[in-house]
Amino acid sequence: MLGELRGAQKSAKGVSLYSRYVNRPAGRHLAAGAYRAGLTPNQVTLISAVFTFCGVAAVALVRPSWPLAAGVWAALFAGFAFDSADGQLARLTGAGGPAGEWLDHVVDCAKMVALHTAVLISFHRFFDLPGAGWLLVPLVFQFAAVLTFCAGLLTEQLKRGRTPSGGAAAAPSRLRAVALLPVDYGVFCLVFLTLGAPALFRTAYAVLAAVHLLFLAAFLAKWFRELSALPRNPA
Repeated sequence: MLGELRGAQKSAKGVSLYSRYVNRPAGRHLAAGAYRAGLTPNQVTLISAVFTFCGVAAVALVRPSWPLAAGVWAALFAGFAFDSADGQLARLTGAGGPAGEWLDHVVDCAKMVALHTAVLISFHRFFDLPGAGWLLVPLVFQFAAVLTFCAGLLTEQLKRGRTPSGGAAAAPSRLRAVALLPVDYGVFCLVFLTLGAPALFRTAYAVLAAVHLLFLAAFLAKWFRELSALPRNPA
């Protein structure tokens, strides 16, 4: 079963080391368990949402502590692993479709909006912030994350049918896989392990927000160049 799932894996191109060596293997084992349990890919997507939004709710409602840090990270880690498992299960069973892909993307977008909103609420309720300007940090981070996600999806859609087919696919770049680590959702989840030390969490979260803004600018420039080079009408 695990061998079949490994064979049904998506390309590693454009995937960070965390997703390649941590999240996808974890998702593979969860997909195998879901297959044996007779679950559908959409049900696995909903399980992912339950874990993720339990973690989100805890961030917003519970005062920061080390037990909270461990619990939030565990919930977000499980949610991300199940998010990988639903696609692997869909490719294994052939049960995927537009509705399932739509549900997966809706949950992904919702969790990004909700998680940064939860951090904003936690900052307001529980943190001794140096100034009110810190409340803008989750909003900036949310802006960068959502715009990157939506622009990336739109780029993929616009490139379909306009890119040349055929030829050998380029091997995944390890350097690129390392460079993408700061914007991997799984690496972002690791920041919540510092919730037991609010000042450390606040700093780590702000640094990662700044990194996401830099990557957003680079991604937007790259995607615009790629789309500008494509023919105006599909071949």
